Parts: sequence; structure tokens; C-alpha cells
Amino acid sequence: EGCKKYLDFGQNSLDVILRTGLGAQKQNRTCRTLCTDTRPKALPEFVSERLHLFEKLRINYEARLAERVLRDSRNINVSLSDGREISGQSWKTTPYDIALQTSPSLARSTVAARVNGALYDLNRPLEEDCAVEFLTFDSREGQAIFWHSSAHILGLALEQHYEGCLCHGPSTENGYFYDIYLPNSTVLGSHLPDLETLCKDVIKQKLPFQRIEVAREDLLELFKYNKFKVRTIEDKVDTCTTVYRCGSLVDLCRGPHVRHTGQIRALKLLKNSSSFWRSDPSQEALQRVYGISFPEGKQLKEWEKAQEEAINRDHRKIGRDQGLYFFHDLSPGSCFFLPRGAHIYNILIDFIKSEYRKRGFTEVITPNMYNNKLWETSGHWEHYGKNMFSFTVEEETFSLKPMNCPGHCLMFDHRPRSWRELPLRLADFGVLHRNELSGTLSGLTRVRRFQQDDAHIFCSMEQLEGEINGCLDFLRTVYSVFGFTFKLFLSTRPEQFMGEEEVWQQAEAELEKSLNGFGLPWELNPGDGAFYGPKIDIQIQDAMGRYHQCATIQLDFQLPLRFNLSYTGKADGAVERPVMIHRAVLGSVERMLAILAENYGGKWPLWLSPFQVMVIPVGPSVESYAYKVQRMIHDAGFMVDLDTDHGTTLNKKIRKAQVAQYNFILVVGDKEKQNSTVNVRTRDSKQHGERELKALLVRLTELRDTRASNAEEIF
Repeated sequence: EGCKKYLDFGQNSLDVILRTGLGAQKQNRTCRTLCTDTRPKALPEFVSERLHLFEKLRINYEARLAERVLRDSRNINVSLSDGREISGQSWKTTPYDIALQTSPSLARSTVAARVNGALYDLNRPLEEDCAVEFLTFDSREGQAIFWHSSAHILGLALEQHYEGCLCHGPSTENGYFYDIYLPNSTVLGSHLPDLETLCKDVIKQKLPFQRIEVAREDLLELFKYNKFKVRTIEDKVDTCTTVYRCGSLVDLCRGPHVRHTGQIRALKLLKNSSSFWRSDPSQEALQRVYGISFPEGKQLKEWEKAQEEAINRDHRKIGRDQGLYFFHDLSPGSCFFLPRGAHIYNILIDFIKSEYRKRGFTEVITPNMYNNKLWETSGHWEHYGKNMFSFTVEEETFSLKPMNCPGHCLMFDHRPRSWRELPLRLADFGVLHRNELSGTLSGLTRVRRFQQDDAHIFCSMEQLEGEINGCLDFLRTVYSVFGFTFKLFLSTRPEQFMGEEEVWQQAEAELEKSLNGFGLPWELNPGDGAFYGPKIDIQIQDAMGRYHQCATIQLDFQLPLRFNLSYTGKADGAVERPVMIHRAVLGSVERMLAILAENYGGKWPLWLSPFQVMVIPVGPSVESYAYKVQRMIHDAGFMVDLDTDHGTTLNKKIRKAQVAQYNFILVVGDKEKQNSTVNVRTRDSKQHGERELKALLVRLTELRDTRASNAEEIF
């Protein structure tokens, strides 16, 4: 059991399916495959039929391509991002050919290409004069493609091992997963080593990813055994789409993918869980397996080391150890913030409010629940209704708000507006509720009840550039205080969009202009904008090198149209429609608190810390003075505690305060009482010596109010 067997499967041998290229007809070869028992296990019949039909479709597709090469191939110019130009032939030259001419090392490290803004497989022929950009694993798009290809390898292993129906296998922010439908069995954690061995065996064989375009009716025949694929085809495919083969796996997929499985040199399966088809509990229950992969083994080792560190920095553990917050089964996904946790929460909100005052934002308060007529007008009921908490009031349906934007539209529209009022910047910390599945809830990072530093800007097209510049400066100011670096991404018009193409182009040009003027590099995400407008996505990097999506700057042409928003324009009093900007810097305050807890590892900077000062008297004779010191520091607005435990030595009290991460520890004895001073030391054992009490308060206040990140060092 758990052994590797050499098994002969005749014409449908796994060796033919997994080791050879398309169209291979060689029979009776032997191959090695992982099995969970000693009995030979042939491929499921649906896999053999699928491969047979794919082969026919491939031959026809390649014949059409060959005709096009003879008819349309011509010399083309290929422009590279470094300014060079390389000659090629349309329908023959591939991005991989260009990469080889440029640099063999680049060809080895490249995952895919962007051709005239569209993502391409490296082996897909170029069709015309074009600009080619090579994507490596170091880019966000490169990682997504790499992990999506890894998901196909996992799907191949799942299909071989369980013979179930594959459903959905995307990349995620931190790896990938694949869902499989198993009506009569379950994926167990004990199965993961066998699945991982299957995946690694596929990797060793360097199996190619092969792409063909297939018409809708042929897709339905190709995947007729799988009701989930059929549903996807019926819902999303109008005429034709692409299909990829990797070994025995043939999957409905837009791609692109890496050239072959050998590029994925390090892979690890992480965990399994249950899920539902399309995340809908009323649909079929599925089995999900998660994984991670990298181009090099050392990257996997570094990742594993980071995961060990992440366990120690887990915000759930920090919250429990420091008494910041907890969750309860009687209100799943809603956090109970204890006094010290509420202190951090409120300080974060106050920080944003102080920036609002500087930047011309006006804070408003809007209702928590609305009649569903509002959500029908905004379009949220159609697109987001399943994620909303709804209930009946006097025979009408109401819902708790999952976002603030429709309410702000009502606020804009409650009276006539003039161009003189623009830009109008409305900020709202209202409580939001989203009906997340119970299985997806995870500490503070995925909750049902939360608050955002949510704001919406109503402005004219002429004001757009200035407002976007202001939003970018806002997030830079906030993230620099936290010590975060960040990446910027411009997401442009998707295939399905609302509004006029000319307006989109103008808006995208304004965003691009603002990004170029911001002074930091940014990446283009073609077609990844929301259907209502283009956006700038921001990913922050924490102390462990992980990236988190928090801030967003989104343009919206749809809601002003849906709510018929207007203002009296400057020119001849004409009625004009405003542009709406959705923006947040912290995003969910709960999620940002979790990110900060893990980023700092529980060692909060003074201005955020729930453990700012500990006062320790050396003995009972100076306790009255210690109480006086505590009151003075408390009255100055600090979180301060007093340790008068008579059963503990002075050194143990100091050590206890250091372990608890008190920023400053003030020791007082007879000398300090006589001189109205304190003896100052820090959680990192740095001793600043005796300081006059009033001077201490002045310095602590200065360090807190300037949000110094290293107050203990520069005290």
C-alpha cells in the first residue's frame, strides 16, 4: 500500500496519456503511478472518452491553424519593454521564441507573456505586430498564472485518485485550490501525502500544457460527464472558448499556463476542507484541497519558515494572549472587543478622522438598514443579495447594509446640488454586515460585522485627477506611519462594462496620469476593473513579506446613473452628472487590526499600544507615590497600569511587564518619590534613567502624538 507500481494499461496506458504529446498512438507501454493499494487501477471510462474526443478536436484545430499559417503568415515587428524590436512571423513566432532570442535565462524564468495587453501562453503564436512583456513569478499576474497551472496539476491528481467530477480550480492570493464533487466519498487529511506524490510525479514528467479553441456544442459533448462543467458552459460560453490539456486532464479554462509542469519545481498540499458549488449552501457540497507552489525549492523552504513565524504572530493568538478580543458562538463572525482591543480600534479610527479633517472630508452617519427598494435601485440585490442579511418589517423586506455607497447616493440626492459644492467628500464609519458562510469565517480577517474607513467622493470629470492624487497621497501618509510598503495596480475596462467606452478611456487615462505622477512603480491589470468603472488596487507588504489587499480607489459611473444623480454645472447652468469615487485606506478596521497585530508581532508602537506604561513601586512605602504617578499619566490620556503585587520581586515585576510588551516601565522608589521623578526603562531592557515626572509626560505625549514607530529607542 502507498507504493509505486509499474502497470500495463494497453492503448490507454497512463504512460501514453501522461508522458507523450498529443496524437501519440504507441501502445502497451508501461508507466509508474502512485496507487493506494496493490490492485491495478485503469483510467475511468470518462477520461478515456474525453481524451479521444480532445484528440479529434486538436487535429481539426491544428489543421485550421496550419491553413492560416499558409494563408496569412507575414513578417511582424515585436516591441519589447526595454525598447528593443525583434522580427518574427505571424502565426509562427511565439513569445517563447522571442524570449530565447532575448535571453535564455529569461526564457527559463518566464511564466507567460502579455501581448498587446492580453495574457498569452508562451507557446501561443503571435498574430500581428505587437508589444510583448514577459511575466515572471515575481509579478502578481505571474504568480496567479503559476498557481493556476499548479491547480491543474492538483486537479489531475484528484481526478486520478478519486474519479470524481472536478468543479473549480483557481489561483488565490496565497496559492491555489481545486474543488471536486465526490457524492460517495470524502477527501481526508491523511490522503494529502498520496495526492502530493501524484502531483510531484506529474511535475517530474514535464508534461506540456496544450491549448485549443473549442466551439460550444463540442464543449458540451467533451464535458457531458460533468454536470458542473456543463453548467459553466451553458452560463458563460456563447460561441467558443479555450480548453487545456495537461496529461490525462482536459479542463475548461481561459488560461494562460506555464509551458510545462517541470517549471513548477516545488509544490506542497496544505489542507482540505468542504465547500459548496458557487459558494451557495443550497447547492452541492464539494471537497476542496489547497496548495502552494514555487519555481524553486528554496522558495518553498523560505515560505515554510515564514509560516512557522506566522503561527507565532497569528492575530488570534495575540488577541487571546493580550486580552484584546474574542468571538462567541452566539454571534458568529462578530468580534467582542475588550477594553484594550477597543483602545487600538478607536485609535485607528481617530487617526483616519484626523486625516479627514486635513483633507476636506466630512463625516456623516447613515442608517444600518434599508428597504430593499434601495438595493434593487443600486443593483446590489441582484449581484450581492445572497450575502446580505434580510428580514421582513411590516410586510416589506429590509436588509442590513453591506456597504455605504447607496446611502451616500441618497445623501447627495436629498437636495439640489451645485458645481460649487464639488468635490463633495463624504466619510462614514457605519457598521456593515455581510452574510459570509460560517466555514469561511476566520478571526478578524473574515467577519460578518465590521466597520470601514469608507468614503465616497462626488466630483466632476475635470476634478478627477486632483481627487485621485489626493487619495494616493492619503494612503501613502497612513501606510508610512505603519511602516508598510505597497504595490499599485491599475485595473482597466472588463469585457462586460457599463457606460460609454470614450468615458472609460478618459477615466483610465486620468488614473494612469495620477499613477505616473505619484512616483512609484505600478502594474497594469487589463480587463480587471469593476463593471462600473476602472480602479486602482493597492497591496501592502507586512514585516513577513506577505501582501494584503486593503486600500482601494474605484471610479463608479453606474451608481450616479442608477440614482439619477445630478448637479447644476458651471456652464450655463446645465445639468451634469457627477463621477463617484469609492475609496478606503484601512479597508475593514477589523482586518487592518489583525494585519497590524501580526505585522508587529504584538509589540505595538507607543501610539497604538494598549500597554503603554507600567508603574512599579519598589516597596509598600512608595505605593502612594506610585498611585500618584499612575493618575497623572492616566489623566494625560495614556493606557497605564500599576503593579503592587507584594508576593513578587522587583526583577520579576519588571520582567513580567516586558513580556507583556509594555512600552515603558517606570520604577519608583524613595529617591524618585523625594525628587518627583521616575526611573525609565523599556520593554527591550533599554534604560533611560531617572526623569522628572512633568518632563516625562511632555516627552511621552510628543512621541504618541507624532506616532513615532521607535519611541522606546528615541525617548
